[in-house]
Amino acid sequence: MRRFIIWGVAVLAVFTSCHRRAQAPESTLPLVLSIAADSTGTGRLVAQAGRQGPDGSVAIIGQPEEVLPLARRFQSVDVVDNIDGRPVRDSLPDFAGERFDVILDAFNESYAHFIQEGDALQRTDSLREAAVRNAIFAWDTTCVRSASDPEYLLEKTRSKILIFTSSMQAEYGLADVDTLQQFCGGRSILLSPVDILLEQAYALGARELAVWAGRATRKSHAWQAVFARKGWADARLTVLTPEPALDIRTEFRNLLRQYRTTGRKLDVLIVDHYSFDLTYLESELALIRREGTEEDSSFDKMLSRDFRILEPQQALIRTTYELLRSRRLFTHRIARPALHYFETEESEQGLPVLVEVGAPYVQETYVQDIR
Repeated sequence: MRRFIIWGVAVLAVFTSCHRRAQAPESTLPLVLSIAADSTGTGRLVAQAGRQGPDGSVAIIGQPEEVLPLARRFQSVDVVDNIDGRPVRDSLPDFAGERFDVILDAFNESYAHFIQEGDALQRTDSLREAAVRNAIFAWDTTCVRSASDPEYLLEKTRSKILIFTSSMQAEYGLADVDTLQQFCGGRSILLSPVDILLEQAYALGARELAVWAGRATRKSHAWQAVFARKGWADARLTVLTPEPALDIRTEFRNLLRQYRTTGRKLDVLIVDHYSFDLTYLESELALIRREGTEEDSSFDKMLSRDFRILEPQQALIRTTYELLRSRRLFTHRIARPALHYFETEESEQGLPVLVEVGAPYVQETYVQDIR
């Protein structure tokens, strides 16, 4: 059995592609070039990515606070008929038989420190490298039993779809993973909430969009950068971080007050959080629509008639389902969706390794309260 990947800093001086289809962009990470040059090791692993058909897992990669709520939703969602895909519940989980590899990126948590500390180039490159390493972990067929014993290997499933939950990695990392696949011939599906949510909002006819994001995400300009690349001259995006409050309803009103200063209508609000219970926002919105106070009336006039609230969990689940169905990637096993947990930890050499962990450990260490 081959040795498990422990990440070093070595970069090969000569870049030789493994079935590469494009020249390296000037901004390509040295780590990407190094992997692509390794045609017998990690580069070969990338070349095989996405080629196993229905076999393989769906990897959910990111910070525990984002990954866990999404994984649990994948396991329980039932909104379509499993036979013909009609939007009718059939008392069978929509992802029956699928395996989900939940990769809790504890080694790099929190991603906020990539934005708040250090030189701009260094901090974004570090986040980009983290995305590449985590993609390799998802594609690998082994992991380790513990960070202190990297020689003891355990088998794991190679992932066919990679979901990066962090909106920051839509700008800092996802393009590098895609570039690596192009160099090596891999073809895994890569999903980011930013692209999916923006495209969904625009398709709904929204032209005035707002994003409710955390402070670090807003400072990263990830949403703004992805939106700019869309080239939608007839649409505008505003990224907001409302004043914190004791309850989500008050925080929602703080956000609406903040947006009101723009003097524009609002068509869609994208909530860039995974642990919010949107029923509270919907009920507060219904109260505003009744124009109970003068402020409610001002909010109601600001919101378009077809105003919608979008969130990443539903968008990612819907997109994943449609891709699995359209590309015939469902496993069609008769079993409940299975969650397998992994954690990126620091080895004795100070480098990230992927460790398999159990559900009791995850429950005790990472359980998040729903706001």
